[in-house]
Amino acid sequence: MIDFIRFGTVGAPQTAPKNGGTISAIEHIKQLGLGHLEIAWVRSVRVSDQTCAEIKAQRDKLGISLSIHAPYFINLNSQTTEKMAASDERLLTAARRGYQAGARDIVFHPGSYHGQRAEMVYERAKQKLLEITGILREEGVDVILRPETMGKGAMFGSLEETVQLSAEVPGVLPCVDWAHLHARRGDGSFNSYAEFSAALSLIKDKLGDYGLKNAHFHISGIDYNAKGEIAHLPLNEADLRYRELLQAFVDYGVEGTAAIEAPEPFHTADCLMFQATYRRLSGVQLERDLEE
Repeated sequence: MIDFIRFGTVGAPQTAPKNGGTISAIEHIKQLGLGHLEIAWVRSVRVSDQTCAEIKAQRDKLGISLSIHAPYFINLNSQTTEKMAASDERLLTAARRGYQAGARDIVFHPGSYHGQRAEMVYERAKQKLLEITGILREEGVDVILRPETMGKGAMFGSLEETVQLSAEVPGVLPCVDWAHLHARRGDGSFNSYAEFSAALSLIKDKLGDYGLKNAHFHISGIDYNAKGEIAHLPLNEADLRYRELLQAFVDYGVEGTAAIEAPEPFHTADCLMFQATYRRLSGVQLERDLEE
């Protein structure tokens, strides 16, 4: 059966050899029967041309798709010229090196409101992304920048904001973190088939089938309070209705990649559970289609 969504982990699977680096992590992803790896360059991007070439060669050899999680210290609404320049350089470097390594999707945290009006922050973020994507196009760096939906209301990055940015800036698509959306309001909402479907409908309305056929998601359980996200949780400790989420993926014909962020020691197990559940639901739908 064809997997329309390729599952993998954010960072090397917890069961991968500890000293093998990204090359070994890609091989381990293959051994697990998974199809994707999100390389976590979340502190800094310090990788040579040679290492990037080796990562890309391993990707090609084993048929594993790659994405990059850029450093956390990126903020499209940085409050000083110096901080903005440093933020820009982190995102540009992650995109350039990610492209060299064979990754197309560059995930990043888009920033903070800093107490400012959401509309003003949105316009600033939009102009900054127009600038950065323009630089990358001129350099021939063919990547998709993916602002991630964020898990706290004080952070810029609602579903609506990331989808609208994607509609207005060429070379941008959302990274929908479903756990973050569940935690963002702090009230336990965004955790039903109807709400998951509404989100996918919004993506289709704003971005067309292209948005649904080129999706990149983060999924995990999550702990939260009234202010939003606290920490990722394993599935067996979380309230995320992930079966309903995966059923929505099947029903809406979503295609793309899903990276799992479960904490150790559940990192690998939860990823395999998501993949197995998705495959079961896809198989049931395929049987129904054949019967009809």
